[in-house]
This record gives sequence, C-alpha cells and structure tokens, in this order.
Amino acid sequence: MTERIAEIKRDTKETGIELTLNLDGAGVAEINSGIGFFDHMLTHIALHGKFDLRVQARGDLHIDAHHSIEDIAICLGRAIDEALDSRAGIQRMGAAYVPMDEALARVVIDLSGRAYAVIKADFDTPLMGQMPTDLVRHGLETIAAHGKMNLHAEVLYGRNDHHKAEALFKAFGRALAQAVAIDPGRPGVPSTKGTLTE
Repeated sequence: MTERIAEIKRDTKETGIELTLNLDGAGVAEINSGIGFFDHMLTHIALHGKFDLRVQARGDLHIDAHHSIEDIAICLGRAIDEALDSRAGIQRMGAAYVPMDEALARVVIDLSGRAYAVIKADFDTPLMGQMPTDLVRHGLETIAAHGKMNLHAEVLYGRNDHHKAEALFKAFGRALAQAVAIDPGRPGVPSTKGTLTE
C-alpha cells in the first residue's frame, strides 16, 4: 500500500504553519499551535483516529486565536485530501458517537469529494482556555471544506463546554478513521461516478 502521508506548509503575514499527517500512523501527536486547548483537541483527533499528526505553528496570537485556528484547519483539511490521493479503496463513510461525562456527540463523515458541513454545537462560555468557542464550528467547517468531505457534527446534549468540545473532536477522529480505512474488498473508487476528487 502506498504511504498515505501529506506535508502541508502555509505561510502568510498572519501565520506560518507546518503540518504533517500520516493516516496510517499510531496516534502520535506533536502539536504546538500556541493555543493550549486547540492542541488538546487536535491531539484527540490524532489519538482516536490513530493518525500521526505533527503541527508547528506561529501566529498573530497577540490579536487573537482566529487566524491560527483557521489556518491550521485549512492545512489539516488539505493534508487529509492530499493523503487520500484518488480515494480508491477506502471505506469512504464513517460515524461515531462519543460520550464525555454528561455530554454526547455524534459525527458522520462522507469523503465524497464534495465539501459540505452541518455543525450543531452550542456553548455557554465565550472561551475554553485561549480558544473562542465559536471557532469549534468554524474550525470543523474549514477542515471539511479543504478536506472535500461531507461532515455532520453535533453535540446532542451536555452542560460543560470542555466536555462537549472534547466529545466532538474525539468523535471526529473516530469517524474519520472509519472513513479513511482501507476496504480490502473494494479496490476501486467507492462511487458510481468513478471519482471522488471532482
């Protein structure tokens, strides 16, 4: 099997991102975004997806966390897309429910090649550490757009914002792991169109 690894670099006046993703890793995360809570969420994606994920970022955090989170999400989406190549042989779809104490999240993914996201997650506080809670939705939407995936992610219920976000990112990692998994009985592209990249 060809290695499913992507290295993405993004340099702007606002951020500098270096991101490496191995879809067939062991769940190893080396992440330094400068935003502790976001590092924590990305680590959950890697661990629960069994992806190796390395992120080194510098950003204009003296302004706020928006540009850094957005640009890392762009890079992660692009890395998913690039590592999948033609998307031949993959399961294509994945779903996961994850509880975190009183919170429950559901994520469903179709690596359809068509970008669409429906994110339903309400938070009660403006910040989790240094991460604005509105960037949970925006970050996932951005990953979906650049990863060319159909993403439905929802916090079904919960009280604690940390628990709700953590359940959501764990579920994203597990659903993505199912979707990118190789199906030994399906050598071709899992689509009646014959392509998932256009």
